[in-house]
Amino acid sequence: MSTISKNTVAVILGGGAGTRLYPLTAARSKPAVPIAGKYRLVDIPISNCINSNINRMFVLTQFNSASLNKHIKNTYHFSAFSTGFVDILAAEQTPDNQAWFQGTADAVRQSLRHIDTLDFEYVLILSGDQLYQMDFASMINEHKESNSDISIATIPVHQREAQEFGIMKTNTENVITSFVEKPKLDVLANWVSDTGEQMKLEGRNYLASMGIYVFNRKVLFDLLQNVHPSATDFGKEIIPNSIKNYKVTSYQYDGYWTDIGNIYSFYEANLSLTLEIPMFNLFDNTKYIYTRPRMLPPAKISGTQLDKALIAEGCIIHASKIENSVVGIRARIGAGTTIVNSYIMGSDYYETIEEMAKHLIQGIPKIGIGDNCQIKDVIIDKNCRIGNNVVINGGKHLENKEHELYVIKEGIVVIKKGAIIPDGFVI
Repeated sequence: MSTISKNTVAVILGGGAGTRLYPLTAARSKPAVPIAGKYRLVDIPISNCINSNINRMFVLTQFNSASLNKHIKNTYHFSAFSTGFVDILAAEQTPDNQAWFQGTADAVRQSLRHIDTLDFEYVLILSGDQLYQMDFASMINEHKESNSDISIATIPVHQREAQEFGIMKTNTENVITSFVEKPKLDVLANWVSDTGEQMKLEGRNYLASMGIYVFNRKVLFDLLQNVHPSATDFGKEIIPNSIKNYKVTSYQYDGYWTDIGNIYSFYEANLSLTLEIPMFNLFDNTKYIYTRPRMLPPAKISGTQLDKALIAEGCIIHASKIENSVVGIRARIGAGTTIVNSYIMGSDYYETIEEMAKHLIQGIPKIGIGDNCQIKDVIIDKNCRIGNNVVINGGKHLENKEHELYVIKEGIVVIKKGAIIPDGFVI
């Protein structure tokens, strides 16, 4: 076991209600939302930990946690000769505390009694709903060498993005000297940092918190239990109040990172994976993304024109064209159908021939997408049944709307999980 692995425990925050990602979070938590056709969002921080030789992880869950718990239970099994684990810590009522998690800091505070049983020096706190590939071992080594109490991963951002993040300033030794949460445009001029020559050329002059923290064990326990026993949030309370009394340093990360905060960012993150050279590299031999092994057959594609498409395993596709789109596991797409700028999540199971025949008599379409459909600027959640000759044409011309079968946000049509769309339906 490496020194980093032996000295570090990771705590992955399972996220709140995820209302901005609705309807994808109607029946699942944010970290359980399927991404890139075959993964879940929570696979990203867990994979980053494994790739960094950090094999002891707790995932803190509360809202809609059943599918997340099931995924982690079915996916992450370490050898009997290893001390590694990925354990779920669900919000629980105790004789001392009858309340659910009230925020990020409160979630970790309520979980300390479980974490405290382990031997470690550092706690790595991560979000369960971000897309990035990062070497945490490098961050922890830098934290250790600088004798820091707390380290915060930061990323240079543009002015237009700075208003959405916690922004900080550092001295020449990367020690954070000041912090402001979501600054207004009129004060941003005071928060410009030296982010390096390349970042300056790109106009990325502001250091934003990525919500990734390394704490010394004693410091974390002291902050949560004694110094700020009622603080509920790291970004808004614990971090700003620690800068004067502790050594808090910035670990600047210059790679690709995106926070999956809303439907548009989720849609963009998935479609960007279809680029010739995507900024998030699924094909890196040194940075594997781990997920549940499903033992599915290869995708079967007949007569389809493919351009910038990611096709997951187990698909049966007869579409005429799939362009700039991601197609998830077990997806079935009928003849003559075109899919453009869309994310099709696929299905959790295959229908049998008998089930298809029975549903046909009842007028219920097969699971998947039928024949001669036109799908553009759409996210189709798992297990949907879309009939023949359906037209779903997303875009800015559509107003935001909630329907029993779908939701429209910023021009993106999101078909709800398990929705049944009849033949000839038009959006």
